[in-house]
Amino acid sequence: MQEWNEEQLNNSLKWNRTFCLYLYTPMCGTCQVASKILAVSLELFPDLDCGKMNLNYMANIAAEYEIESVPCLLVFKEGKLDKKIYAFHSVPYIYDILKEI
Repeated sequence: MQEWNEEQLNNSLKWNRTFCLYLYTPMCGTCQVASKILAVSLELFPDLDCGKMNLNYMANIAAEYEIESVPCLLVFKEGKLDKKIYAFHSVPYIYDILKEI
């Protein structure tokens, strides 16, 4: 999972791609656990595009998608927001979400 900038996000939206975007902050302990859960889950979907963004530097993204807290996983299907996930219960839980994409 690579760190994305706004341009990468905008390109994925413009080209109507299916992808996920992980939003976090570095000092968030829950984000660190969620990041590991997501990384393990993504290993099972090597073709799925998934970026991550430090929300400390992306206030406009937080406002645009009405992000209430971190960690947050945004799931986009064909360039449209499909799901907003705040609870990263377990690897199987995230796996089930990702396999629907």
